[in-house]
Amino acid sequence: MYDYQKKVENLKKTMASYAEQDIVVAFSGGADSGLLLKMACEAAEKTGHTAYGIFLHTMLHPSGETESAGILADEMGAVFKVLEIDELQGADIEYNPQDRCYRCKRYLFESILKEAEKLCAGVVMEGTNQDDLHVYRPGIRAVKELGIASPLMESGLTKKEVRRLAAEYGLSVSDKPAAPCLATRFPYGARLSDKAMRRVERAERFLKGQGFYNVRLRVHGDIARIEVDSHDLQRLVENRAEIIHEMKALGYTYVTADLEGFRSGSMDVNIKK
Repeated sequence: MYDYQKKVENLKKTMASYAEQDIVVAFSGGADSGLLLKMACEAAEKTGHTAYGIFLHTMLHPSGETESAGILADEMGAVFKVLEIDELQGADIEYNPQDRCYRCKRYLFESILKEAEKLCAGVVMEGTNQDDLHVYRPGIRAVKELGIASPLMESGLTKKEVRRLAAEYGLSVSDKPAAPCLATRFPYGARLSDKAMRRVERAERFLKGQGFYNVRLRVHGDIARIEVDSHDLQRLVENRAEIIHEMKALGYTYVTADLEGFRSGSMDVNIKK
């Protein structure tokens, strides 16, 4: 296993080789893609090429991120572009199938590849890191099938190391919580509607406003199951009156706290990986 500095050196060499052509980065505005876009800009500046940050404004992701992502991309020196995507229909995932992530990723990256072709960019890359290989991430198969580059993963950087390097670059998103698509809040087979997802978004925004770092609101019919970091469970219970009031105002009948605490992919526990 390479140590951290060796991984960073390898990543910089990899980015330098990619920067012999124009680069497109699938840019969500988070820590992984933020670091990747910063390094793409750094490498492209040395070769006289262009780094593009393409942000996908989709049905399944929280709204309100476009402006902040654009500001960050501009600060890095990237050319920022926004693609409007309706993956519910385009990727045929309205009823949240178990292979949703694969279908969705394939559809989204096919759209990015078309845009990259228009821009005459020679490489498209995305921010999968080494840790993503050890959890249920069926979308990685689509990334590999389409020939999308994953430099962070290829260099062996873990999420912790990505955040460390992003902080060393002074990126404001270095400690930004992960924000996976809103479909992950619903059981497989449940119908995904814009109304239901925006309601989850409002609920999570309220909870984050209460000072909770990692927050997931999982929806089981009329039940709202709240996940926060384990060390925050006591505070969640202490603030239960205000939280229950807000959740019921949003339309949830029952409000529960998950005693296992926050964990990524809790809807995937019965999936055979």
